[in-house]
Amino acid sequence: MAADSREIWRELFLKWPASIPKRGVLVSTLNEVTPFKGFMTKGEMLMLERTNPDPLGSRYIFVGYDAIHMVKLTDPLREEVFTSAGFVGQFAKT
Repeated sequence: MAADSREIWRELFLKWPASIPKRGVLVSTLNEVTPFKGFMTKGEMLMLERTNPDPLGSRYIFVGYDAIHMVKLTDPLREEVFTSAGFVGQFAKT
């Protein structure tokens, strides 16, 4: 993954808007899906608090920003939340 993509993910998590709940689903570059209900950052690493333990009982996962492929948000959110976070454009009205 390009260094600029890594920095975009890092910036998103470091400046996560307060109006967006810190939960969702992270998909890694290895196509691993991790539902999370909270996170913390440290340097080039993200720590996710899993929604439920995995089959081995793991409750937390550490991932480098370069390993993030996608983040899905599970809460219904309004357009204003994203525009206040710097996104441009509009949602469909129908």
